[in-house]
Amino acid sequence: MNANFLLYGANGYTGELIARFAVQQGLRPILATRNSQKVAPLAAELGLDYRAFALDNEQAIDSALADIAVVLNCAGPFSQTSAPMVAGCLRSQAHYLDITGEINVFEEVASQDKLAKTTGVMLLPGVGFDVVPSDCLAAHLKGRLPSATRLTLGFQALGRISRGTAATMVEAQHQGGKIRRDGVITPVAAAFKTRSIDFGQGKVEAVTIPWGDVATAFYSTGIPNIEIYAVFPASTRILAIASRYVSWLLKLPAVQNLQKQLIQNQPPGPSAIERAEGKSYLWGEVEDSSGKRLSSLLQCPEGYTLTTLTALKIVQKVLAGNYTCGFQTPSKVYGADFILEFPGVVREDIE
Repeated sequence: MNANFLLYGANGYTGELIARFAVQQGLRPILATRNSQKVAPLAAELGLDYRAFALDNEQAIDSALADIAVVLNCAGPFSQTSAPMVAGCLRSQAHYLDITGEINVFEEVASQDKLAKTTGVMLLPGVGFDVVPSDCLAAHLKGRLPSATRLTLGFQALGRISRGTAATMVEAQHQGGKIRRDGVITPVAAAFKTRSIDFGQGKVEAVTIPWGDVATAFYSTGIPNIEIYAVFPASTRILAIASRYVSWLLKLPAVQNLQKQLIQNQPPGPSAIERAEGKSYLWGEVEDSSGKRLSSLLQCPEGYTLTTLTALKIVQKVLAGNYTCGFQTPSKVYGADFILEFPGVVREDIE
């Protein structure tokens, strides 16, 4: 197998972080994006090769991936970029990774499982903060209570989000929430439940969100009932509830474009200082039909820092031949303790 690693979306906030850290680790990714002018300066600075190709051109994709072993897709929204890149990877027999947290993307990639196995390719979306720590936490909890029928996960990320993450949220804001009920992904109202959760520093209010684990945790654990919570400021929780009544407005292209223009006026993402000082906290609880409950906590580095670490670690594992063909989740391939391989990660079990 060749050892070329292509980083698509290297011009974005997270893509650039990963590119810079990859070079620090001695990796030589080929940087890529749709527009060469957006990636050429970074490639020149880091001394890396680059390629420019659009994802609506199969011939261009196939040409760009002809000598590639692993693709790490960092170009969101992944609802637009994942399907054509996955298809290209299957044609070119390149392993596919991305940093999505979008439920529909996970499900679409999962539908390619049989073809990926036949092709000898691993499809592993969600190799960043979405969903490595939460997926590993879910698998750990399932190991603690194999009879579990209900899984609840929550997270508290202390820090700002990137413009790309914000744009993805804008595109999905009219869709409401999602949970998994009796094994089926089920639409619910936005922020339809509120819960007080203690992440280790005292209880805080969290609301349900359509996080990627609604899809992935089912594949990792087989638990049929899954809810995901996140901590937001009170103003954000109020806006989420209000979105239930104006979803028709929020999906209008003009409204979304205005929001995206406002997002572009913001900083691209957390500063280096904010990333260094930031933390992310995760909590999970499992329950079985008898009412037995167990919970566990994770303390991790700031989300974008953790994404950089986990994504590159998985790239290195795949390049070394450590992969499983077909659609996978992080814990299915690398185990529930994979998250403990990273500095600053602490796990605590609570009876």
